[in-house]
Amino acid sequence: MVDYRKFLGKADTLIAPWFGGPSIDAPGRRLKLSLPPPRPGWYRFELKGRIATAKEAADPPDVSSLPKVRGFLWRDRLVTDNAKAEPLHLLPEEEPARFSPITARRWHGATLLFDALDFESEAEGAVREALATGAALHALKSIPAPLRAAYGFALAEQTARRLAVPVAAAEIRAHVGRIADGGVAQAEAVIRDLIAERAQTEREMAELRARLTAAQLRAELEHARQQRIQERQNRRETPEDRVWQALEKAGARFESSRHVRADQLEVVFGFMGERFISLVDEDTLQVLDSGICLGHPPADKLITLDSLPAVIKEAIETDRLVILRAP
Repeated sequence: MVDYRKFLGKADTLIAPWFGGPSIDAPGRRLKLSLPPPRPGWYRFELKGRIATAKEAADPPDVSSLPKVRGFLWRDRLVTDNAKAEPLHLLPEEEPARFSPITARRWHGATLLFDALDFESEAEGAVREALATGAALHALKSIPAPLRAAYGFALAEQTARRLAVPVAAAEIRAHVGRIADGGVAQAEAVIRDLIAERAQTEREMAELRARLTAAQLRAELEHARQQRIQERQNRRETPEDRVWQALEKAGARFESSRHVRADQLEVVFGFMGERFISLVDEDTLQVLDSGICLGHPPADKLITLDSLPAVIKEAIETDRLVILRAP
């Protein structure tokens, strides 16, 4: 059990890392920032209720008691067992080589912090050479499974960039093994299948929007809207406050929101290592466009913002995530 008391200073201060965004993770809770610090790193924060204020940069404390996680570097992610690719934060200024073996520590809130570079074997160099040509790894022996998965992610990303198609790690996670073994031809096949899935979903969404008139949608939302307006007036909450609370309750991390129409919000949030953009009704938080594929035909209007992360979690865990709106 990690003794988090060593990370605490005075009763009203906390030394913690900031990774970006409007909040920080502290032992047992998440705190909102009064203002973001100038750059990601370690800071001493002054606490007042659930609000944290960065006072000054701080040296990182000893993190050796935090849970250890080992894997291989792909982009800014650590690839571990079962092709899990998690964001890795606070990397050193000198960028480690691609596929470097790395030890990370899991900070409170489950975020991975860079800890140390591990010693390399011949496997990392062989995989770097293979990526230069898009070669398959099936003939290479003694390649650890996480390194093979990291290669699959990298080759898929390289292929997607060449085809000018945005992809997320969770969208290709189920395929990285066969991409690694099949090389660039298999990567192209996976990306083209993803393109086809997105195209089908976009067609079905267009058909659904054509069937729903503005009057019908307003009629379905009007009663719930009036209730939420009254609740908002009573509590004097802003739409951003309610979005924050809905996502926080669902285990997601709110990043930003903006009005796109008089009664609609575009919300950007992070969840399970990915970022999402969704369009919701400002008063009811009814999802109008989830930004992901929700089946055929789409079922976006059946969920609200607080239930969307659970739907995303199921899609990731069943390897069926398809992101339609890339942040």
